Amino acid sequence: MTTRRTFIRNSALATSGVALSGMFTKVSASSYNRIIGANGKVNLAHIGIGNRGGEIIGDFAKTQLANVVALCDVDMGAKHTQATIAKFPNAPQFQDFRKMYDKMAKDIDAVTIAVPDFAHFPITVHSMALGKHVYCEKPMARTFNEVELMIKAAKKYPKIVTQMGNQGHSEGNYFQFKAWVEAGIIKDVTKITAHMNSPRRWFGWDTNIKKFPAAEPIPETLDWDTWLSSQMYHDFNKDFHYGQWRCWYDFGMGALGDWGAHILDTAHQFLDLGLPEEVNPTRLDGHNDYFYPMASTIEFKFPARGKMPPVVVTWYDGLDNIPKLPEGFGASKLDSTIPTVGGKQIQAVKLNPGKEIYSKTLTFKGGSHASTLSIIPEEKAKEMEKKLPVVPKSPSNHFANFLLSCQGKEKTRSPFEIAGPLSQVFCLGVMAQRLGRKIVFDRATHRIKNDAFADAFLTGIPPRKGWEDYYKI
Repeated sequence: MTTRRTFIRNSALATSGVALSGMFTKVSASSYNRIIGANGKVNLAHIGIGNRGGEIIGDFAKTQLANVVALCDVDMGAKHTQATIAKFPNAPQFQDFRKMYDKMAKDIDAVTIAVPDFAHFPITVHSMALGKHVYCEKPMARTFNEVELMIKAAKKYPKIVTQMGNQGHSEGNYFQFKAWVEAGIIKDVTKITAHMNSPRRWFGWDTNIKKFPAAEPIPETLDWDTWLSSQMYHDFNKDFHYGQWRCWYDFGMGALGDWGAHILDTAHQFLDLGLPEEVNPTRLDGHNDYFYPMASTIEFKFPARGKMPPVVVTWYDGLDNIPKLPEGFGASKLDSTIPTVGGKQIQAVKLNPGKEIYSKTLTFKGGSHASTLSIIPEEKAKEMEKKLPVVPKSPSNHFANFLLSCQGKEKTRSPFEIAGPLSQVFCLGVMAQRLGRKIVFDRATHRIKNDAFADAFLTGIPPRKGWEDYYKI
């Protein structure tokens, strides 16, 4: 384990390297102004092609707006990646995204990135440095500082199209929330509860853990060193690989990072929440230094914004960590638009993924992803029915929206300028989970005021040797 003293010292060194240089001297105007593929389609490379990556590839293929020009995955020999390769047998194959770019950067217009959370950052900034449009799965990155650098990169190169993969942000949930805010239906919000109480992979693990699991043989087809990316070295263990990476603080973002972007995205954007001024973990069952708690309740306090009052957002996860529901809540239905998780449809639980929004005059309930809001109780909904505005239909789904934006025909609905601060909210929440204590955050300076150790956590452990340049933007 890294000690408090060495962590602060090393993090300070890493932070001092942040500058507008490094990888980002490579990009040229011609690289992102080049003509889209000869048939008018976007030349798209996919990085991370198994499990969720394979699902994303299928969704992009359905748009018929892209040519698949390359497939890249650290385990091209695995069963789950072979299934994707079989669908695109003529696409060149790579195990290392850097080698892919060395060989065929000029043939790629855009990339999708569907790798573990901790590896999003270096692949994203490398791609942007080469002028490639980027579709990156949620959350954008694992640390606050990595997201900050990705936001800076997007500002530095505004012609590069970016999109985070919270696909509900292009469907009914997005357009309804926007229309209801503009019409004054949703206003003066003071409290939001959000919840994800389905089983997670780490439930049942030993919370008395004192060290990482023992080293196991690395599968012959897996490039473990590239999988680790800029993260400090860990010996291979099956409980780090595939979807298991989400369980660990060093690799994933737990339930909050996984589902928060599908539940809180529209409230965060259209209520202009920005970053919280205080994050307080009020319940952490099974807290330990290695993987996520069995249940967490995390309170985020957002200040007043213009004429909008302060808002308290409370996140609940864990099987028996159910928030108190408002009167007239009704049934908790599972929306059919929620996509599969690891190839399996999510199962209904006591309270399905969603949110409750409390304003001074109205209460709303909503689900996850594309699920739309309803006013509760039912009597109030009937009273408000004639006052509700017409909600426009989405002109494109999230995947088509990205590709059409690459063609200059639309603008992405979850670009880094919008998705970045949302992802940073989750980074601060995970930090509070991991440290097990309150964080007081300065929204102006982006520093933590009450805890030097937590302030160092904004940056995180310095990257492994050979990956330092990615952090010099």
